[in-house]
Amino acid sequence: MAAELLPTEIIVAHPRQSLGKVYLDWMPQPGNYLEFAGQVYAVLERHHHYQYKIGGYCLTKISLQVCPANASVESGETSELNREGPIGDVTCRFNARSELIRCAVNPSGPCQNCHFFEAITP
Repeated sequence: MAAELLPTEIIVAHPRQSLGKVYLDWMPQPGNYLEFAGQVYAVLERHHHYQYKIGGYCLTKISLQVCPANASVESGETSELNREGPIGDVTCRFNARSELIRCAVNPSGPCQNCHFFEAITP
């Protein structure tokens, strides 16, 4: 018996907006990449939505928080720490040191000339 495909809502994290619903035949994990409408997105979070039916709860929908995956590559904001590298300026105190999220105060960037920049003090 084939597994039932669940509706998966794709939501861009910043600015927050829904891109639509799709039926996926795989379960994307945070850190995976997903192609939707010709654009590649990095999965940040996955949420399961349940509904109570007689006999218990059933998984009815999945939502994925995503961000565009190629924004850091196009802007050249990868670090020399490793090949994938964190996005943005790793010498800033607010940098998330992640390849998925740049920072908390300026997530959409760019890091160059950011007025929130604070150098890391040793």
